[in-house]
Amino acid sequence: MAKEVTKRSDNYSEWYDNLVVKADLAERSAVRGCMVIKPYGYAIWEKMQGILDRMFKEQGVKNAYFPLFIPKSFLSREAEHVEGFAKECAVVTHHRLMTNPNGPGVVVDPSAKLEEELVVRPTSETIIWSTYKSWIHSWRDLPVLCNQWCNVVRWEMRTRLFLRTAEFLWQEGHTAHATAEEAQKMAETMVGVYAKFARETMALPVVVGHKSPGERFAGALDTLTIEAMMQDGKALQAGTSHFLGQNFAKSFDVLYTNKEGNQEYVWATSWGVSTRLMGALIMAHGDDNGLVLPPALAPIQIVMVPIYKTQEEHDTIIAKMKDLKAVLEARGHSVEVDDRDNLRPGFKFAEWELKGVPVRLAIGPRDIESGTVEVHRRDTLEKISEPLEGLEDRLIGLLDDIQKNIYEKALAFRDASIRKVETWDEFKEEIEKGGFLLCHWDGTAETEARIQEETKATIRCIPVDSAVCMEEGKCVYSGKPSHQRVLFARSY
Repeated sequence: MAKEVTKRSDNYSEWYDNLVVKADLAERSAVRGCMVIKPYGYAIWEKMQGILDRMFKEQGVKNAYFPLFIPKSFLSREAEHVEGFAKECAVVTHHRLMTNPNGPGVVVDPSAKLEEELVVRPTSETIIWSTYKSWIHSWRDLPVLCNQWCNVVRWEMRTRLFLRTAEFLWQEGHTAHATAEEAQKMAETMVGVYAKFARETMALPVVVGHKSPGERFAGALDTLTIEAMMQDGKALQAGTSHFLGQNFAKSFDVLYTNKEGNQEYVWATSWGVSTRLMGALIMAHGDDNGLVLPPALAPIQIVMVPIYKTQEEHDTIIAKMKDLKAVLEARGHSVEVDDRDNLRPGFKFAEWELKGVPVRLAIGPRDIESGTVEVHRRDTLEKISEPLEGLEDRLIGLLDDIQKNIYEKALAFRDASIRKVETWDEFKEEIEKGGFLLCHWDGTAETEARIQEETKATIRCIPVDSAVCMEEGKCVYSGKPSHQRVLFARSY
């Protein structure tokens, strides 16, 4: 029997949790707050990694790796930075265990206390900038454009698979530049890379904008973000890029000699996306039958299910499927022939729908005789009969159409979820319906904090790619003058 998933309309949160587990993406581990990413889920993450990695390298970025452990003293050098992460830090105090002298098991060896405690990295700015000090001396050493793929630890109290876990996977880029203008341009370039990836690969329409000062990354002078809208009306921050100014260069004394022979502090950026993108992929596109994967990220783009009664029928159908598979794989597509003999076709259909495979083919003896095949597309659940002759070209075209259709459906939902709001009473009413509220804000931290306190809504971003925001008005909360609208929403 197929694994059933709770309907979104019954309980969206439970639907998400069901889907993550039943589609074999991830499961909770024996370590509190941590997850096991299963092979099918990791295959999606690997595709994300591969595409993003190529996009980074097109910008001249090179991969490196830095230590998992950070001396505690490093974090104290940048006060705002440590304040932003202090409550989430896991700390290593000892380096050895010993047999328990009072009973079974092991205990910490009190003689193995570290001279300086180590923080398990919550992010790597401090350890990287301590390293850059020995790399950068002259203007000829700049820019430094590094990225690392790694895990980080943030000791979250409330966890959800992919969305918020104590340990998660991500990439973090860290760049050093000679001028503020170069660093700001890099931060803008990288948020553009994320937006392009989200839109073209994830089929995820995002809004690009600046974070308000209260929502910026700890230690940043400016944070750029891509914000996505999930089907339950909550926003999700899908990636950020930060202009860090000279804060970390000054904290770690990273100077360079310019062309005139004078010493200056370098300018910095950092930027990252994480396995939270997996959560965005699920919540933006999934339906009551399971995942709906854009072909660009599907581990299996086309699955073939044979329908047969006799061994002879089986052999004939499988031979045809293998021929078709070879042609499609030669053209760069991932194909699976589901030849499991212990499951009925109906169970297989339901399983592949649950896992979001974009295209499913079913071929039986009558199809072989008539030279046709049943083609099922996951995004619309439509079934059509197609001639076997020339099927390869039509399937490739179909995958492109599915990718486009998934994006357009999400875009229509996102656009329908953006509403202009003018008054506070209207804001309080509309925020209960979910979605983005496009409102005037007076620019003060006090107003931002009061709105969040009273409604749990935050400023998701100050959009940079929407002319509709640039207009004079009055703050939705205080009534004070405002020069542009910002996007508010409740979020993950």
